[in-house]
Amino acid sequence: MAHRLRPVRPDFVGTAPVRLVFATRLAAPPPAVYRALAERVAETPVWCRAVASARPLAGGAGREIRLRGGVVFQGRILVADVDERHLYRVEETNAPGVRALLEEWRLGPDGSGTRVRWTLAADGTAPFRLTMRLARGRVGRAFRDAMRGLDGWAASSPTP
Repeated sequence: MAHRLRPVRPDFVGTAPVRLVFATRLAAPPPAVYRALAERVAETPVWCRAVASARPLAGGAGREIRLRGGVVFQGRILVADVDERHLYRVEETNAPGVRALLEEWRLGPDGSGTRVRWTLAADGTAPFRLTMRLARGRVGRAFRDAMRGLDGWAASSPTP
C-alpha cells in the first residue's frame, strides 16, 4: 500500500539525514542530458535498467517511476532550471520506512560534454536510513550504469 511522504523543500537536498551523492562526466551535451531527465520521462526505461516504467503526471509537473521489483514513486518537480538543474520530491511511494525523499540532478558543461551530479536526499525510519547507507555502493553502480545508458541513448536519439 502506498503512503504519503513529508513534503520537503529544495533545501532538504543539503540537510537530509541521508545524502547519497554521485557524479560523472557524459559525452552528451547538457541539453541532451536535460531532455532525457526532465522532458522525455517515458523513455527512461530505455537507458536506465532499474526503471520498469516511467510516465509524466499532471501535464509534466510530476512523474511516476516504477522500479523493477515493484517499488513505485510518484513525485512533483520542484525546480526545473533548463540544462542546469532538475529537482523533484517524491510525494507517495510503496517503499517501506521512507518519510521524505528528494532527487536533485545538477548539470554543467564539461568541454563538449556534461558534468552530472545526482543527489538522493532521504529520511526515514532508523532501519531505512541504515539500509540506504549500506546500499551506497549498489546505488552508485546503478547510477553509473544509468549514466552510461543515458549517454549512449542521447548519442543515438534525435534532437527535437
